[in-house]
Amino acid sequence: MMTEQFITTSVTPLESLNSLTPFEVEKLRDASQGGLYNLFRKCALAVLNSGSQEDSTKRVLEKHRNFDIRITQKHRGVQLDLINAPATAFVDGEIITGIREHLFSVLRDLLYVGDELDQCCPGLIDSEATTNTVFHVLRHANAIRPHVKPDMVVCWGGHSINRTEYEYTKKVGYELGLRGLNICTGCGPGAMKGPMKGATIAHAKQRIRDGRYLGISEPGIIAAESPNPIVNELIIMPDIEKRLEAFVRLGHGIVVFPGGAGTMEEILYILGILLHEKNTHLPFPLILTGPESSEAYLNSVDAFIRETLGTKAAGRYQIVIADPHLVASQMKEGMQQVTDYRKATGESFHFNWQMHIPSEFQQPFEPTHANMAQLNLSRNQPDYLLAANLRCALSGIVAGNVKEQGIRAIEEGGPFRICGESSLMHPLDQLLQSFVEQRRMKLNHRDYKPCYSVVPA
Repeated sequence: MMTEQFITTSVTPLESLNSLTPFEVEKLRDASQGGLYNLFRKCALAVLNSGSQEDSTKRVLEKHRNFDIRITQKHRGVQLDLINAPATAFVDGEIITGIREHLFSVLRDLLYVGDELDQCCPGLIDSEATTNTVFHVLRHANAIRPHVKPDMVVCWGGHSINRTEYEYTKKVGYELGLRGLNICTGCGPGAMKGPMKGATIAHAKQRIRDGRYLGISEPGIIAAESPNPIVNELIIMPDIEKRLEAFVRLGHGIVVFPGGAGTMEEILYILGILLHEKNTHLPFPLILTGPESSEAYLNSVDAFIRETLGTKAAGRYQIVIADPHLVASQMKEGMQQVTDYRKATGESFHFNWQMHIPSEFQQPFEPTHANMAQLNLSRNQPDYLLAANLRCALSGIVAGNVKEQGIRAIEEGGPFRICGESSLMHPLDQLLQSFVEQRRMKLNHRDYKPCYSVVPA
C-alpha cells in the first residue's frame, strides 16, 4: 500500500527530445511573462496528476503549490527534475511509462507552438495562417499519417458522467475498435477515456498492434482534465479554438456522448461549421449517442438545437440510443463515404483542408464579464454565426467552472451575464438547468454554484 503522497526524482526521455538548445532551455526556465516556466509547470503537473478527481484548475494548483519542475542538460541529454510530484504517477518509485511520454510531449509542443505562432506562414490571411499553424503543430507531433485511409473517430463527451454512461462509452469504443477504427478524444477522464479503453480491448482481439489513442488538449483545460494514461499520442494546442480545429481537421467523423457545457460547446462548434454554405456538401458523420438512461439528455440537446439553430442543423447529425453496434456500423459506413469523396476530389486522407472554418470560429475568445455580456445572441444573423456566438457563451461557462482564469474572474466579479433574445435565452436556460440537475457541470457537483446568469433582453 502506497503511503507517500509526493516523490522527488529525475526523468529523461525514452526516444525523442534528447537535446535542446540553450535558448530553449532558458525559455522553459524563464518565469517572466515572455517565458514558458509557469505554463510548463502547470501542464506537467496536469500530466503527473492523472486520475485526479478534482476538475478545478485553481484547486489543483493550490493543492500542489510545492510542486516544481526543473530542466537541465546533461552529457546524456535532457533531464527533468521533478520535485514533490504526485506519487500516483509512479510505481515502486519509477514513473509510469505513459506519463513519462506525456511529460515530454508537453515539452515538445510548448516549445514548438511558441516558435510556430511567431513565425508561421507569412503572407497568408489570418484564417489560412491559423489552419496552417494547426497543421504544422500536428505534423511536428507526428499525428499526420499519409497513405492511411480515413479511420480516426473523434469522441466528445463529458468528464463528469455517471457509471452507466461511462460503461456505454467503453462499449462504443469496443465496437469501433473491432472495425479497425482509431480513437481521438480530449484526452481526459470520463467520456474521453471510455472509448479508448474499449478500443484497446477490441484492437487486441483484432491483433491491431499500432492502435492510435490520440488526445488533444490545451493549457487552459489540461489541469482540470488530466490526460488519461491510455493516450499514446498527446498533443497540446495553444488554445481551445485551435484544439477544436485540430479535432475536425484530423478526424473523419465524430461521436458525441453525454456531457455538460464543454460538450455542448463542441456540438455548437461542429454544427456551426457544417451549417456554412461552403461545407454543406462535405460528408462528415456526426452521431449523438448514449445509454437508455441518457435519452432525456439527448432529447434536451436535440430540442435546444432545433429551437435555436433550426431543423437544418438537426439534419446534420444522427441520434442513436443504447446501440453501440449501430453507432459503430454507421460510423464505418460514414468513413467509406468520406473516403470515396476524398478520392473523387483529390483531398488528402490525413487532414481535411477542404473544410471551411470561418474566422469567427478561429479567433480566441477571452471569457471576461464584458465579452460574455456583449455576445450577439440574436436571430438577426446567419445561423452559423449564431452557432459561433452560442459556442462562445458555453466556452465562458466552461472557463468559469474549471479554468483558473475563469474561476478567478467569477470570484472577483460574480457570475457571467449572458444576454440575448428571449427566444434564445429561454431554451439556453432550460438546457443549462438540465445540466445542473443531471450533475454534468463538475465532478464535485454537490457544491456547484452557477458561474453564469442567463438574462433575456
